[in-house]
Amino acid sequence: MTVEIKAQETQIADVVISQSEPAKVEEETKEVVCKNAEEKKVDEPQHKAVERSHSFKEESYFFSDLKEPERKALVELKSKLEEAILGNSLFSKEEKKTNEESLDEGEGGIKSEKQDELNSEGDGKEETAEEGAEEKKPNEQSEETAVVVKTIEDGKEKKCDVDVKEKKSDVEVEEKSFAEVDRDISLWGVPLLPSKGTEGTDVILLKFLRAREFKVNEAFEMLKKTLQWRKDFKINSVLDEDLGADLVSSGYMSGSDHEGHPVCYNVYGVFDNEQLYKKAFGTDEQRLRFLRWRLQFMEKGIQNLNLKPGGVCSLLQINDLKNSPGLSRKELRITLKQLLGLLQDNYPEFVARNVFINVPFWYYALHSLFSPFLAQRTKSKFVFARPSKVTKTLLKYIPATEIPVQYGGFKRENDSEFSIEDGGVLGLAVKAGSDQTIEIPAPEAGTTLIWDLTVLGWEVNYKEEFVPANEESYTIIVQKSKKMGSHEAPVRNTFRNDEPGKVVITIHNGSIEKKRILYRYKIKRSL
Repeated sequence: MTVEIKAQETQIADVVISQSEPAKVEEETKEVVCKNAEEKKVDEPQHKAVERSHSFKEESYFFSDLKEPERKALVELKSKLEEAILGNSLFSKEEKKTNEESLDEGEGGIKSEKQDELNSEGDGKEETAEEGAEEKKPNEQSEETAVVVKTIEDGKEKKCDVDVKEKKSDVEVEEKSFAEVDRDISLWGVPLLPSKGTEGTDVILLKFLRAREFKVNEAFEMLKKTLQWRKDFKINSVLDEDLGADLVSSGYMSGSDHEGHPVCYNVYGVFDNEQLYKKAFGTDEQRLRFLRWRLQFMEKGIQNLNLKPGGVCSLLQINDLKNSPGLSRKELRITLKQLLGLLQDNYPEFVARNVFINVPFWYYALHSLFSPFLAQRTKSKFVFARPSKVTKTLLKYIPATEIPVQYGGFKRENDSEFSIEDGGVLGLAVKAGSDQTIEIPAPEAGTTLIWDLTVLGWEVNYKEEFVPANEESYTIIVQKSKKMGSHEAPVRNTFRNDEPGKVVITIHNGSIEKKRILYRYKIKRSL
């Protein structure tokens, strides 16, 4: 048998809604049309695998791949960060003041015991102080003796004389502050001090630079605010918190996309349950718990990343809005607005695409309210899909084997039938008003055939038969012909044959649109 393969390039536009006007995100996908021919050998089926859709590729984090202005911006930001960390000026003045006050009270504080005694003596204070000065040890410096304070100016050491009597406390403060510098400060497990030479440091800094269009000062301020927010919000401890099992159903990680990005699913339909809605958003305390849970979810997702140049450095986020509460739910609307702001301000460039599926019409109005608070770069990553386009949209980003079955893919929980070794997904097209058949060979008796199949958008007639190789035997109906509605889940079926033959699946497309079929099968021979 011969196979004629015709690759047709199509463009699928996902509409990204902004407040002013929608923008289109166009991606190229390829359809593979496989026609069965009579000459094909039964025991050596020829199938065309569905080709990957390179819908997007993450921006490079290699220094050599950056444009010259971007390299300069990265170098400048690293210099500012190095200076801030070593100068202990990364956090706000209020916190620095608190730290200094704690130093005064702590062991080895700025004020010596001798000074405390002198200050408590009252009238004879000056005389005692002078006597103390005269009784200094021989190896101590006099008032006129100067100490050398080193500073860095244009890479050279600069000496400045400081009077001990007037500057001694300042030097001790400086030495104490130097001792308190946190050279191990990090973000998501990546050390931030550039001089450490850690691979991931450039990755983290480029995320902040890209979020601020490579404006160094703005990126630096964003980084400082993120570090301060994480300290104030105690994000580093959120992973260890038990925030309740009731929220687990609203978010989970499952599989990866074509480029290896972990896929994160947010399911808002669970909040249509009144009891769960009140638990999540009923009070300010509960809304805060939800925010912390969602941030905990984000932190867990980041743990699955490889924050190094060349590694997978971002997530693909899927937001399922099916049956989600509408605009009338003020608490949900306010909480989501807060969440979007927190994620945008403190997790820059950690989401490769933000795909919204099963989008109801009312959500476009809700999105227009959020849009003014979102950066253009953030909005450019938004993709929207109506219920009829869910599977088609997800396939642009995720292999069919990694898409959960409820979204039209072939991934099932605890699936023991198919594995990576069993091969990928095959595809073909069925023209409008025509039939297409798929043959699964069973050349030996006693084999078990297993198959998955889906038609994007369905609305076709579907049947399955076993046709024996012996023409005198009877054809067996595995699945009688039935009309498959637009929201049908992928089919999984099995058949054990008692004689050689083949399973023939027939799809009749009675609509005026071409349909795309995805399928895979496995033959388990008896031992």
